[in-house]
Amino acid sequence: MGTDNYRGAERVYGWSFYSQGAAEGKQVSADPFIASALEWFGDPDPTRGSPWDKGERLAELVRKQRTLLILDGLEPLQYPPGELGGRLKDAGLQSLLRELARHNHGLCIITTRLEVDNLKEFNGTSMETIDLGNLSAEAGAELLKNFGVTGTDGELKEAINEFDGHALALTLLGSYLAVAYHGDIRQRDKVTKLMKEKKQGGHAIRVMESYEKWFAGKPELDILRIMGLFDRPAPSSAVEAIKAKPAIEGLTTELQKLSHEDWQYAVNNLRSARLLAPEDPNSPDTLDAHPLIREHFGEKLKESNLSAWKEAHSRLYEYYRNSQPKEYPETLEEMAPLFAAVAHGCQAGRYQEALREVFYRRMDREEGFVAHKLGAMGALLATLAGFFEKPWQQPVNKLDEGQKAYILSVAGFCLRSLGRLTEAAPLMGAALAYQIVLKNWEYAARDANNCSENYLTSGDLHNALKSAKQSVELADRSGDTFHRMATRTGLANALHQTGRFKEARNIFNRAEEMQKEFQPQYPLLYSLQGFHYRNSLLDQGKWLDVQNWAKHTLKWIENDPKATIVSLAVEYLSLGHSLLLQAQQEGTSDFAQAEFYLNQAVKYLRQAGTQHLIPHGLLSRAVLYRLQLRFEPAQRDLNEAMTIATRGGMRLHEADCHLEYARLYLAMGGDYKSKAREHLAKAKAMINDMGYHRRDKEVEELEKRLMQGQ
Repeated sequence: MGTDNYRGAERVYGWSFYSQGAAEGKQVSADPFIASALEWFGDPDPTRGSPWDKGERLAELVRKQRTLLILDGLEPLQYPPGELGGRLKDAGLQSLLRELARHNHGLCIITTRLEVDNLKEFNGTSMETIDLGNLSAEAGAELLKNFGVTGTDGELKEAINEFDGHALALTLLGSYLAVAYHGDIRQRDKVTKLMKEKKQGGHAIRVMESYEKWFAGKPELDILRIMGLFDRPAPSSAVEAIKAKPAIEGLTTELQKLSHEDWQYAVNNLRSARLLAPEDPNSPDTLDAHPLIREHFGEKLKESNLSAWKEAHSRLYEYYRNSQPKEYPETLEEMAPLFAAVAHGCQAGRYQEALREVFYRRMDREEGFVAHKLGAMGALLATLAGFFEKPWQQPVNKLDEGQKAYILSVAGFCLRSLGRLTEAAPLMGAALAYQIVLKNWEYAARDANNCSENYLTSGDLHNALKSAKQSVELADRSGDTFHRMATRTGLANALHQTGRFKEARNIFNRAEEMQKEFQPQYPLLYSLQGFHYRNSLLDQGKWLDVQNWAKHTLKWIENDPKATIVSLAVEYLSLGHSLLLQAQQEGTSDFAQAEFYLNQAVKYLRQAGTQHLIPHGLLSRAVLYRLQLRFEPAQRDLNEAMTIATRGGMRLHEADCHLEYARLYLAMGGDYKSKAREHLAKAKAMINDMGYHRRDKEVEELEKRLMQGQ
């Protein structure tokens, strides 16, 4: 396309997610892509907003001109085949692609082995899926000839069939035969045959084995092994840190003797063999390679010379932890070297140091800085993967019991925030078990409360109540007043959802009294504790009380540097919802204030990166749009809330969505009434199944309205 002036595209931007690796289960984040693309497309502040907001903003920038956007190797950011197969894990990427699918003057090309489940609804309209398969015999032969490979058409076709038309394997084969055997296709039988081939890239590995023998004793092989230490392009300064004295036995001993000219000669040889990527004109000293190549030679180094593997990663750990001049970075971009430092520290086996000195002290800062201030749940989770033997099952044994509990708790929190409740549940339970054994009652109370919240959102109200009661018992055992107060609001919320309103009110009132005694300087029950309490008050029609408290709390939060994004978001939500109820009850059509605060709530919930909370904001705003007879945006918010709920296993939100769909279709009237009945039936079945009796009265009212409508 480049030779054809990109066929009318005014801007062209490409990104390969494979640059962060292709191994099964590898944890990858879209944050670097989003940040880089926003900057390239001219966003004035690429760090602003939640991942979802950034994705929407990037879509707007992409649409300003006819743009060719190429996203290569998307599968590391998708769930593997199975129940969630093909779904995108990253909120920013979800919003970008869905916005482009809705409206785009240009073209977005995605390459992946898995269909993007999030975009299925657009297939055949604004999206086309093309199954490429491997190279045909004709195309493969043309590729080999391009590398100078010679032979009869039959010999070339036979070679293509042997390698199943695997593009990377044929590229490496063509380069190898051209260098080693003057391009003679008949010499391919000398390419190493592996006893066991990997499912992914097995043919390519056969050729890489042959290159390994070809470069034995030469600097090229050591350079390839160094590339295997990185999961992304390697800057020259990081490579120099590995090559520094003293030499790493079996890795840099010979490289240290090379002149600059000889080093460049070896690099050029690897580029000619297609083992290294071509030189990037914008960063000529950076080295990069296909992830299969990096991972192959990295694994070989680890298997054959573990001490060199660990020492090299140890040097990279030191390099990255010291390359950020700020002790406490404030933005995600500034934090990038620390993310890399933790990853290399884990590979070096320096788990405790990487956790204590970098992750906990400089990134978490005893306040969950990356999670609560930056909302970078995806990047945080990808970093935590290094502390697990296999994500998300067992932490590495080199961590002590307290550190394992901490890692499990943070990873569980991130998974829940990303809408992955099913994956979060066992981690939260394991963290709780560790804390009980260690008799860390405060942390145990917190983890039990987290378990309760997770169960509640997933619709398991029985276990939600059970965990909430356990959290209160553990908090009482700790003697810590804050945790005693916080866990009681969790228990009261669980009771409220089951329809045990009187019990819930009594416990909410007790929690309120405890806070007055313990923290009289703070607003009454703030953050999620306050949100749950205010929801119970709104159900009682006490919207004026909620407004007064929310306004007071907002003033406090806006002046508190330690306040979290979630705290701000839920107060906006409480205030917007209460103003909406007031306007409803007073029969006014003035929803301006309610709309302002609900828009703010959705904005900050997205910025917080908390997928499990976003449906609260979307549902409230859908109600607002419905009351304004703005049915299209109401349906859009409802669709998004339902998508988040169903894909995350958030059955409580799913039931609420069905209820609001019933109200929406009832308001739309006419033929839509049948749809209203369908959604009400689904809501009623779910509510009865879960014991979600908070909604019983709403179900009855909707049934009456539908009966009257007949």
